[in-house]
Amino acid sequence: MSKERLAIQGGPKAVPDGEIRGWPEITERDRLMVQASLAGGTHSFGPNCRMLQDEFARWNGNKHALATNSGTAALHMGLAAGGMSCGDEVLVPAYTWSSSATCVMHHNCIPIFVDNDFRTMNMDVDRIEAAITPKTRAIIPVHLHGLPMDMDRVMDIAKRHNLFVIEDCCQAHGATWKGRKVGTFGHCAAFSTNQNKLVCSGEGGAFVTDDDEILERAQKVWYFGETHDPDKKEEYHVYALGWMYRMADMTAAFARSQLMDLDRNLKSIAANVTVLAKALAGTPNLVLPEVREGEGHNWYNYTMRFDMKGLGHEQDARAFRDKLVVAMQSEGVQTGVWQDFALPDMTLFRARNAYGHGCPWSCPHARRFEYDRDAFPVARLHANTHTGMTVPIRHPNGPRQAELTAKGIRKIMENVKELG
Repeated sequence: MSKERLAIQGGPKAVPDGEIRGWPEITERDRLMVQASLAGGTHSFGPNCRMLQDEFARWNGNKHALATNSGTAALHMGLAAGGMSCGDEVLVPAYTWSSSATCVMHHNCIPIFVDNDFRTMNMDVDRIEAAITPKTRAIIPVHLHGLPMDMDRVMDIAKRHNLFVIEDCCQAHGATWKGRKVGTFGHCAAFSTNQNKLVCSGEGGAFVTDDDEILERAQKVWYFGETHDPDKKEEYHVYALGWMYRMADMTAAFARSQLMDLDRNLKSIAANVTVLAKALAGTPNLVLPEVREGEGHNWYNYTMRFDMKGLGHEQDARAFRDKLVVAMQSEGVQTGVWQDFALPDMTLFRARNAYGHGCPWSCPHARRFEYDRDAFPVARLHANTHTGMTVPIRHPNGPRQAELTAKGIRKIMENVKELG
């Protein structure tokens, strides 16, 4: 056990300043492609957008892709493409990024929460059917932090209950279930190319599907409610309520360049995680992520949990977790708390008032119910006990940075009593 003085108490940092390089790595090719787009004269939806759609669909194994301005937009397009209507219920995990649920309300539908599985951090598949009501129309399985859900079971449940499936792959580029990439199981899927994502364009995303009719319905939401192909003459006729969710050309140029490095980056991340996990094995009161057969993790986020019972802090888990994270950050470990609340604990869902006058929950087509906060103990436990990291395990960081990061984490966990 290390007895070195903790950095938070004035000791040396485990990870020296400047050791961890930032994400994303900006290459000369990134600069040249963005500059070429700028010089090209088409700065709205342009040639880079069309090429990105083709390249992303080909890379992921989909028939169609639409370049969007966010992953949230792509999720909303999925609700519209699935024919959701006012008051329809959509199943989402109780712990996930808020967009996985707010996209449901963007289409006047009602999010219904399903508690999480503690090992996977994903929606607990064993709890899905109990949440289905006569109003349920869809499921949004979220491959959280890049670990895929059991899509065989999800699709079996969906088929038996006639439910539409929108995969939330916003963190899951390259993740696989039984060797098959996520985003190819559901009726459609959404990806994000936000700066934190493994394909970065600053902001952006992609909607993917193999179904021509689903594509056409999604396009109406994507572009003002019109039906025309962007490559053809505009009709300027709105057939349905639409938004403006298209990506811009310079953004797409950046995304295209980053996509070219994705396979290399996924291999680099996997190698770094192997080093990190080996170095952290046996760390007291630290629960490491577990991957089982069939689960192809992309390691978007390396998420750990603290065993608060073992630490003697079950009653003040959240506060003590925060204390541990601050101590690790003082060691130079770039870790942090990602989503701090289970969704049913968030003000929006407690107040049930998204648009005013209680909408969409007060809609005459909606079922009357109350969210039971106590029905999601696993989501709350995870929210209160986790910490995670992205940058230290990503290219251009390598095994040395993974080793130093593990050193900083172990230093805190092996000297917890020094924190007081």
